[in-house]
Amino acid sequence: MVDHLAKEALVNIIIIKQAVVALMLMLILSCCSSDENPLGADMVLAGGAIYTIDPANPWAEAVAIRDGKIVYVGDTAGASAFTTEKTQVVELNGRMLMPGMHDAHIHPIMGGLEILSCGLHELKTLQQYLEKIALCASEHPERPWIRGGGWSMAVFGPGALANKELLDSVVPDRPVYLASADGHSGWVNSRALALAGLDAGTANPVGGIIDRDANTGELIGSLQEQSAMDLVAGVIPMATDAEHDAALRYAVNMLSAYGITGIQDAWIRDEEELRTYQRLQEEGELNVRVVASLYWEPSKGLKQLDAMKILREQFSKDLFQVTTVKIMQDGVMENYTAVLTEPYLLEEETLGIPMLEPEILKEAVTAIDSAGFQVHFHAIGDGAIQQSLDAIEFAIQSNGSNDNHHHISHLQLINPVDIRRFAELNVTANFQPLWAFPDEYITELTDPFIGHERSGWHYAIGSVLRAGGKVAFGSDWTVSSANPFEQIEVAITRADPLGDTDQVLLPQERISLEDALQAFTANAAFINHLEEQTGSIEVGKQADLALLDQNLFRVAPEAISDTKVLLTLFEGKVVYGHLDGL
Repeated sequence: MVDHLAKEALVNIIIIKQAVVALMLMLILSCCSSDENPLGADMVLAGGAIYTIDPANPWAEAVAIRDGKIVYVGDTAGASAFTTEKTQVVELNGRMLMPGMHDAHIHPIMGGLEILSCGLHELKTLQQYLEKIALCASEHPERPWIRGGGWSMAVFGPGALANKELLDSVVPDRPVYLASADGHSGWVNSRALALAGLDAGTANPVGGIIDRDANTGELIGSLQEQSAMDLVAGVIPMATDAEHDAALRYAVNMLSAYGITGIQDAWIRDEEELRTYQRLQEEGELNVRVVASLYWEPSKGLKQLDAMKILREQFSKDLFQVTTVKIMQDGVMENYTAVLTEPYLLEEETLGIPMLEPEILKEAVTAIDSAGFQVHFHAIGDGAIQQSLDAIEFAIQSNGSNDNHHHISHLQLINPVDIRRFAELNVTANFQPLWAFPDEYITELTDPFIGHERSGWHYAIGSVLRAGGKVAFGSDWTVSSANPFEQIEVAITRADPLGDTDQVLLPQERISLEDALQAFTANAAFINHLEEQTGSIEVGKQADLALLDQNLFRVAPEAISDTKVLLTLFEGKVVYGHLDGL
């Protein structure tokens, strides 16, 4: 009864507030001609189904924009107060308008370079890979290296042992370096191994594995985790400024087409990538808000923090903020480098590879947190997740609570005992929901090696929400599609959005459409410290908006992935689509 009365009182307050606003508008307009209207908007979008993400006012019919910001949200009649002869009026014809989305974990430059070099992401078979690689080599005889990526670890079976002889057969005369789609394995040919000086006598680097033939010790041609991959990647000539710019430009245009207006770049590898963002911003082409995650090199320890502070001061400006540090705490399940609390079901009984020992991790996170940086963790196994949460808890005990908005990404296997800790420690769970269905990465490369109990822990999005935790979404493009509607569908259905399998992964972890949209808008904006500027449609916030071709609330969940963006506005400016013909 008390809850009912409280809700009724809240409704009455909102009605009174709206009436007062309307009366004020009438009084203002009664003394002004249309040309003198002080409320005049640059643009009014009216007659739509506007989902605002604002819990106090979740639906509206019209939005008015002036100087790139939202000045009115309400019914269509009320929007007339903001319309003058100079106002551009856009009729939405009942279509769904929502806030521009935020991708909280993505690799724009790295992904763009792969796509524009030798991208394998849309291919499915080994034969298709080899044909594409041969084509890349024949079309670009001037390139000293054939580089790119996007191959599936599942094509090579358990352990992802990609073979150098296969590459030698199509490109025998030049070095080839291709990263797997998930970015945790490298596939190289004999020429690349030779140029890098790697042979059977080369020791595994810390945190990585150089795969070898079990009988002969000869190098196979696959490299597991970044420290091993870097042994070859480090001798590849740097991409040019023009190549970097083209890669980022490609990614920004793609994001605009998906209605995405904010991102966190999950791994800034060097200062050149920072300069790439700087150049596009100066040229007025950075139509997205960006937070950059500086990579924490395990071998450099705390001494790298001072350099990171300098980069933060040097490059943070306007749309581009260098305020986050990325810590890779483990690898991935498929090559047994994700860190578990109990061993994999393998003969060697490995626990995976922690990139930082737990006590060193605590020391690093405490120092980073004290310096005012956000920490963006990569943690997939339950051991790495637990170590990351422990490190945050230790930092809080040392530094006190703050608003650095730390978050952990991927989160494939959260031990049930740690579910509640996300809410308790105010850590955002940054999931990549497109992975939460039973594809061959899970059914063939993971579940047989972790057993029945842990196979029930995959991507516990619903459990984290039910425990009061905050959930945000990101794509990890180019590991998987940047299309947010495919990701939203999987979060709701836990099934393959493309229909290649009809199996469902842990249906108890499904979430609602409202929660999925919240994760891609307000909560992802929160990760980037943009919750006061964007992430919802409210007066005073930036006019970052996406117009859809269908109302997500009026279609079957299985049809959400078919959604297309018709129009994307960034600060009130059209950055994708056309106003004519809507």
